[in-house]
Amino acid sequence: IKPFQIVKPSVGLAEQVARALSAQISAGQPAAGDKLATESVLAQQFGVSRTVVREAVSRLKSLGLLESRQGSGVFVRAAGFSPLNFDASLAVSRQAVIQMVEVRRGLEAEVAALAAERRSAADLLRIRQAMQALAAAVAVGGDGAEEDVTFHRAIADAAQNPFLISTLNYLRQFLRGVTRVTRANEARRSDFARQVKNEHESIVSAIEAADPARARRAAATHMNNAIKRIEQADPAFWEQEGVQLA
Repeated sequence: IKPFQIVKPSVGLAEQVARALSAQISAGQPAAGDKLATESVLAQQFGVSRTVVREAVSRLKSLGLLESRQGSGVFVRAAGFSPLNFDASLAVSRQAVIQMVEVRRGLEAEVAALAAERRSAADLLRIRQAMQALAAAVAVGGDGAEEDVTFHRAIADAAQNPFLISTLNYLRQFLRGVTRVTRANEARRSDFARQVKNEHESIVSAIEAADPARARRAAATHMNNAIKRIEQADPAFWEQEGVQLA
């Protein structure tokens, strides 16, 4: 096993450890079916904290490379197919953020349409509560990034499609950074903030009206406008803050 080295300061430690573990698994060390070393052993091997190891292992679980077995530990999964994987280090450019929003656009539009068809009274309440939490976060000067994620997750839950939800959960580790970028950019301009609020209201209104076609259009429009707002961002924002957030 090669010693661990930090090769890209711009890439988080957990991501680097995840890549190193993935490379070891690809090389058969450990092999499919083998039990992964404990967090303490891995932390010592890579020279990082157990928290970093835990996050790296969690990422590899989401990629289907590792699995937890109740009472036994974490094991290398037998290879069935090549898991979807994104190089997070590539998502630190303005164009990459736009491309990730393009990925999100198709999913969010379909999720909104399904939510309009299937939502329950409890779902509508959670969506409205998430909107209120987002508004409260913005009112006290925050960018509302985490609240925005929660809002869209509430809509996804209302769609009642576990496969869509799982896909969004996987993408969320990448989309969280994109959301931070878009929300930070939007928080810099009051007109952007108003646009986002109105777009969210249009989506929720269509879901409450049980109108899938309108919900789909509203969600797609929201994503299209998010791209336009990124394109209109002050170049200084991207140079100073956007890359760090991504």
